[in-house]
Amino acid sequence: MTIPNTHCVELSNTITTIRDKSNPLYSKTYCACTTIQLPYNTTINHQNVSVIAGPCSIESEDQIMATAHFVKKAGATILRGGAFKPRTSPYAFQGLGIEGLKLLKKAGDYYAMPVVTEILDSEDIAMVSQYADILQVGARNCQNFSLLKKLGKIQKPILLKRGMMVTIKEYLMAAEYILAEGNTNVILCERGIRTFETETRNTLDISAVCVLKQKTHLPVMVDPSHASGNWKLIHPLSLAAIAAGADGLMIECHINPEVALCDGEQSLRPDKFELLMHDVKELCTMLNKAVL
Repeated sequence: MTIPNTHCVELSNTITTIRDKSNPLYSKTYCACTTIQLPYNTTINHQNVSVIAGPCSIESEDQIMATAHFVKKAGATILRGGAFKPRTSPYAFQGLGIEGLKLLKKAGDYYAMPVVTEILDSEDIAMVSQYADILQVGARNCQNFSLLKKLGKIQKPILLKRGMMVTIKEYLMAAEYILAEGNTNVILCERGIRTFETETRNTLDISAVCVLKQKTHLPVMVDPSHASGNWKLIHPLSLAAIAAGADGLMIECHINPEVALCDGEQSLRPDKFELLMHDVKELCTMLNKAVL
C-alpha cells in the first residue's frame, strides 16, 4: 500500500506569498506527508521502507551492471552510483563523469530501477537530469544555497544529505531553499555528523531521524555507510535507523570491495547485502511496514 501524494495544490501557489517563519514549507502545516514518485512504479514515502543501493563510484560497465544485478536481486529498488566524486584529495579518483552517467542509466534501465547520483555544480544540472531520476546533494553542498535555489527550479526529486557540521534546524532550512523555489520533491538523508569520536568515520545521529519525522512531511532516509565508514557497522545501524522511523536506507555496495576505487571499506559485498535485506524485511514485518 502506498500513500497518495498529499501535496496540496495551494502549496505551490503560496510559496511566493507566504514567508511565515513559524510555519516553513517543510513543516506539516502545509502537508501531512510527501510521496516521491519515480519511474518503474517506485515511490518513496512514510509508509514504506525504500532501499537505495549501489557503488560509491561507477568504475566500469561490468562493475555497475554486476552490482545492480545483486542489489536488485536482494530487494533494493533504487540504484545509486557516483559519476562525479567530491574527494578530500585532488589526486583521488574523481569519477568517470558523463560516461559514468551513461553507464548508470544503462544499468538502471536494464534492471528497471530508478537511479540517483550526486550533482556537484549548478552548471551540470541539465546534463545530470538527462540520466538521473534523483539528484543527490552531498554533505559538502548541503548549504550551497546557490545550488539549492537552482535545484528548486526543476521538478526532479532531490536527495539532500545533511552536512557534517549542520544542525537539524540548519538542515531543514537548507531543504526550505529548494521548497521555496517550487520543487516539492525533496528527500532528506541523515549521513552522520562530525564529532570528537574517532572510531567511526562520522557519528550517526539517530535522534535526528526522530526529530525530523516530528517536524517535517518530507521523507527521511539514512546513509549508514558514510556514517560509519566501516562495513561491519552498516547492518546494525541500518536496523537502528528503521526502528527509529527512517523511511529508507542508502547503502554502498560493491561486487569486490577490496579493489574498489572509492570507499571499499564501507561497501557491502553481495552476501552481506543479501543478509541485511533479509533482516530489514523481518524488522519491517514486525513494524507493519513494507519494503520497497
